[in-house]
Amino acid sequence: MIRQLMLRLGSHIDGFLLAAISAVMLYGLLVLYSATGQDFERVSSQMVNIAVALAIMWILANIPPQHLLRLAIPAYVLGLVLLIGVALFGEVSHGARRWLSIGVGRIQPSEFMKIAVPMMLAWYFDFRQATLRIKDFALAALLLVVPVGLIVRQPDLGTALLIAASGFYVLFFAGLSWKIIVGLIAAGAASTPVLWSLMHDYQRQRILTLFDPTQDPLGAGYHIIQSTIALGSGGFEGKGWLRGSQAHLDFLPERHTDFIFAVLGEEFGMLGSLLLLLLFSIIIGRGLVIASNATTLSGRLLAGSITLTFATYAFVNIGMVSGILPVVGVPLPLVSYGGTSMVTLLLGFGILMSVQTHRKLVKS
Repeated sequence: MIRQLMLRLGSHIDGFLLAAISAVMLYGLLVLYSATGQDFERVSSQMVNIAVALAIMWILANIPPQHLLRLAIPAYVLGLVLLIGVALFGEVSHGARRWLSIGVGRIQPSEFMKIAVPMMLAWYFDFRQATLRIKDFALAALLLVVPVGLIVRQPDLGTALLIAASGFYVLFFAGLSWKIIVGLIAAGAASTPVLWSLMHDYQRQRILTLFDPTQDPLGAGYHIIQSTIALGSGGFEGKGWLRGSQAHLDFLPERHTDFIFAVLGEEFGMLGSLLLLLLFSIIIGRGLVIASNATTLSGRLLAGSITLTFATYAFVNIGMVSGILPVVGVPLPLVSYGGTSMVTLLLGFGILMSVQTHRKLVKS
C-alpha cells in the first residue's frame, strides 16, 4: 500500500528532471555552507526554502496545463496590480523600490511576473492560434512591455531583462518572423544612444566598468575584480571545500547570493564549474525535450519559455561573475541563497512536469 501511495504521489513528477534539479540544489547547499562562513542557520533556512519550493512544484506538476492556463489572466492582472502597488507604496532599499509589505512580511512582485508573463502570453496565443496575425504579436508585445516597463522603473534591470527574455521566447516559439526579429535588433542597436541617456548613473557606470574594472577598483569595479580573482585562483581542481581565501577573508562581496559562483569556482576549480554547467545543460536539455514533445501549442510555448528563461538566468549570472557581462544583480539559479527565487524557479519546473506528464491525456 505504501508503495502504491508513493507511486501515485510521484506519478506526475518527471524523475529525470527532478534528479538533475536535486543534484544542483545539493551542490548549492555545499557551496552555501562555505560561502556563509559555515553558518548552519543560514543553510537550514535555505533547506526550508527548498522544501517549500519542492512542495509547490509537486502541486503544480499535478495540475493539468489546461487548468493552469485558466489562472493566466488573474495571475497577470494581480502581478500588474502588485507592481503598481510597489511603484506607489513599495519599500525603498539601496536606492530601489522593489518590495511590497503585506503585513506578515514583504514580497517582490517582479519575481512573480517571471511566471505570470509567459503564462499570459501562452494563453493568449493558444486562444488566438486559429487566426494568428501580425497584430496579435503586436498586442502580445504590449502585454510584455507593460510589466517590463514597471520593473525597469523600480529600477531592477536584471529582473526586467529576464522577464523580457521569457516573453520574447514565447513570441519566438509562437512563430514570430525572423524579419521582425532582425528588425527589432536593428532598432534596438539604433536606439542605443537614447537608451543610454535614460539609464541611471549607476547603470551606465556598471557598463563602463565592464570594459575596465580597474578605473574604480575600490568602487564600481570591486565586485568584478574580486570575483575574477577568486575564479582564477581556483585553477583546475580548486583550493578545496571551505578553503577559499577570497570568501573567507571577506574580499568577495555578496558571496552567498549573486556572487556565489565565484566561491564555487575558487574552491572546486574548473572541474567543479564544469560539473555545474553539465547539470544545468541536463536540465535545459530535458526542458527542451519536454517542449518538443508537448501536444498543445500552449504547452510548447510554456515549456520552451520556462526552459530558455532558466538558461538565460544561468548565463547572465555566470557571465556577470566572470566579467563578460555587466553586474545586474541576478542570482545563480538553484544555488544562490533566497526563498523567492527558489520558489519561482521550482514553480516553473512544476509547470514543465505538468506539461510532460499530462500530455498523454490531451488530444493532439
